[in-house]
Amino acid sequence: MVEYSRTALRAGSFVMLIAAAFAALGAATPPVHYTLDPTRSLLRFTFTQAGASNTGRFGKYTADVLFANDNLAASTIDVAITVASLDTGDQERDDTLKTPDLFDVKKFPQAKFVATKFVATGAGRYDALGKLTIRNVTRDLKLPITFQTKTEQGKNVGYMTGRVTIRRLDFGVGQGDWKATDQVPDEVQVSFSLRLVPAT
Repeated sequence: MVEYSRTALRAGSFVMLIAAAFAALGAATPPVHYTLDPTRSLLRFTFTQAGASNTGRFGKYTADVLFANDNLAASTIDVAITVASLDTGDQERDDTLKTPDLFDVKKFPQAKFVATKFVATGAGRYDALGKLTIRNVTRDLKLPITFQTKTEQGKNVGYMTGRVTIRRLDFGVGQGDWKATDQVPDEVQVSFSLRLVPAT
């Protein structure tokens, strides 16, 4: 009789733990749906050419973000970049970057980053785990980001920043003579500062 009571107690405790877990899942905050404020956002890339550091930016891109810091399982990032909108401040160089040997913007007009998994790494800091696609080549990418929210004019606004180094040759950005890395190294740094507003 005593052994039966102990077994029943253990079973009851297990059921309570399961119920608590489901209750916690049900209480998770639904992620907020954000879209990009392009007037107050910046997406840049930094590369070296002939020993000199150069910085360019993309002028046209979108960001569709679902995010809640206490519901990372339901959070996502979807960024699409119009590659032809690149601007390095040098028209001749920009035209070269758009050619088939580099970005080939006519054949591959869009680059994308989609993240569906997040790992918290500190206060307001996360690793966004996803896929980066350039020139129709897709690679896994771990993107360190920060995400903060502020209340502005009664609206919950998000600020997301991040920086990552990618290898251009992994995506085929460098055909023919551009495969060489003596003048233009393989590594390119991408950085961003995005202001995100609630989707309407």
